[in-house]
Amino acid sequence: MKIAIIADPLDNQRAGVHVYVRELVNALSQMNTRHEYIIIREKKDPALPLKQIEVPNIHLPIGYASMRLFFIIPRLLRRLKVDAVFEPAHFGPFNLPSGMRRVTMIHDLTPILLPDYHRWHSQILQRTFLPGILRRADTVLSNSLSTTNDLASVYPFTAPKTVTIPLGYDERISRDEGNEFTAAFKLTEPYFLFVGTIEPRKNLSGLLRAYHAFREQSTEQVQLVIVGQKGWKSGTFFEELEQHPYRSDIILTGFVPLELLGQAYTNALALVYPSIYEGFGFPVVEALACGTNVICPDNSSLPEVGGNLAYFYPTEHEDLLTDHLLTVAKQGPEVKRRADAGPEWATRFSWRKYAETFDSLFDASPIV
Repeated sequence: MKIAIIADPLDNQRAGVHVYVRELVNALSQMNTRHEYIIIREKKDPALPLKQIEVPNIHLPIGYASMRLFFIIPRLLRRLKVDAVFEPAHFGPFNLPSGMRRVTMIHDLTPILLPDYHRWHSQILQRTFLPGILRRADTVLSNSLSTTNDLASVYPFTAPKTVTIPLGYDERISRDEGNEFTAAFKLTEPYFLFVGTIEPRKNLSGLLRAYHAFREQSTEQVQLVIVGQKGWKSGTFFEELEQHPYRSDIILTGFVPLELLGQAYTNALALVYPSIYEGFGFPVVEALACGTNVICPDNSSLPEVGGNLAYFYPTEHEDLLTDHLLTVAKQGPEVKRRADAGPEWATRFSWRKYAETFDSLFDASPIV
């Protein structure tokens, strides 16, 4: 079977969907398969062994991006005579002939369930197009049971055609006690770590409040390190950050390269991930793979990903988040209760396993 993957996130973002597409494509390229995969993207990567077709996204103020999505790519797919099209970015595929199979990935339903955490045009686009996308899809892929349940609740007609496959994590992120990360950012004390995009859904304002309470109650000198790029609606966070009484101990690193992430996790007292909703939650698995404590709320997919290893708390109870910070800090850097169990748990989340299951979906007809 000839399968096209619309892989634009490889070239136009660095957040979670980029990681998903990158790891899926890399895993597919390394396995034996009876199918032919064609990667549709904005620019080619000569190092990728799969067939790639470049469809540039010309940034013009005349709606070219929409024309590319709704007309140029569908016309290309018809010309290629592909049997199936996979849209991994939650939006499409569009304008395909009835005989061409449609597979759509849903990472989460936050634009529908939590619209205030998204830009207004994203809310409108999802509410306008998502019901039709899901109705036309032959298969809907989900990354967690939490997302599958949300789909069934909001769009009940998706239940018979939704397939849940837990995601993997980048196994290059592993325990690394080197000091390049701490040296690069001049970290002089033990630290709590956050990894992710700076946006309202990640609840970094709540983290700032919990860290303030922790510093007021603890005798331990612990810094707070925030790894990630600035996202949408982040103005309030930066205003609160500048007014924080312990601002000098809060370090923003921006983007951190993959080769340093293992050190960032390993040397942290804990990953603190106070997100209000996650379709999956890559940083939780990555931290556990490094043997690092995880503190996170018990909402959405996080209990699935953290298992019985994370320190959970109810989302709205920041006082309990503070209690966990105090507990972990009191243990000290040499007492990581998850040092052995975490890496073992992380082996459940494998991109090789994900790609094998994904590939097998196209062996049967219809795809269900």
